[in-house]
Amino acid sequence: MGGYSSEYKISLNSGNVVYQNLDNTKYIGYRIHIFKDKWVYVDANDTEFTIDKNDFSVTVNDTKITFDCVFNAIHGSPGEDGFMQGYFALINMPQTSCDMYQAGLTFNKRDCLSVLKPYGILTAESYYLNLGDVINETEIIAKVGLPCFVKANKAGSSFGISKVHKKEDLQQAIDVAFKEDDEIIIESFLDGVEVSVGVITYKGETKVLPITEIVSENDFFDYEAKYLGKSQEITPARLTKAQEEQVNTVAKKVYEVLKMKGFSRSEFIFKNGEPHLLEMNTIPGLTTASILPQQAQAAGISMQDLFSSAIEEALK
Repeated sequence: MGGYSSEYKISLNSGNVVYQNLDNTKYIGYRIHIFKDKWVYVDANDTEFTIDKNDFSVTVNDTKITFDCVFNAIHGSPGEDGFMQGYFALINMPQTSCDMYQAGLTFNKRDCLSVLKPYGILTAESYYLNLGDVINETEIIAKVGLPCFVKANKAGSSFGISKVHKKEDLQQAIDVAFKEDDEIIIESFLDGVEVSVGVITYKGETKVLPITEIVSENDFFDYEAKYLGKSQEITPARLTKAQEEQVNTVAKKVYEVLKMKGFSRSEFIFKNGEPHLLEMNTIPGLTTASILPQQAQAAGISMQDLFSSAIEEALK
């Protein structure tokens, strides 16, 4: 838990929820904090012991402890973008999230949407910018229209996202996004019902969880809406049977086309009756306020079973 991005506090919260809900008849849990300046095991008294990066072990009171499996609850870098997955693959350590390539791909919104388009997955109209590019506001608006969304390409929890209603506000939104990342995606506004779909590998099978409808009090589902209660998250979503089947099919297809493992949560907006994919998260929030645990609960899956299944899948 932890990480190098703006999301580290949310990750610590997620990690502690996992730790508290582990089935202690099966597992002995250890909280490992991953930060740029330290990788440490944090014991019950909050004493820190340095992790040996050679084999991801820790020595406590002259006893070397090695682990059987890592439960990855790091949102953002380096847990959701492929770095930790690559490291664990190199040292042959089972871990609960997807593989390195899938993490790197899905963390890059632009690349992920580009890979999925040939499979018939619908997305918003988009325009890409890299830091240093000439910004042609007229061209951008001609492509995506107004209002539009300006997003940091590789960031989560709605950091670096703005909704732009007027041309004169575009530059400021671009500046905000560039504070989070050196790549930007600008997308057309999709006006419709927004839903979040959890797809997981559960007890050996791909399982689509009950869908959550997002109704934000703010102008869109931003950080406040996600974490500070400024939204309604309605599970199951108020969709017709046909809409539900449609988005379930698309979400499952995305998961399987990308050869995903572990937990995932994809965001869709219905436009002209069709679900359009916004993005996929491969380490979705696992706090008590988070969407995926709510969906699991609606499916009759306890936190303990949810986390146990993830560990069992990794150990396979």
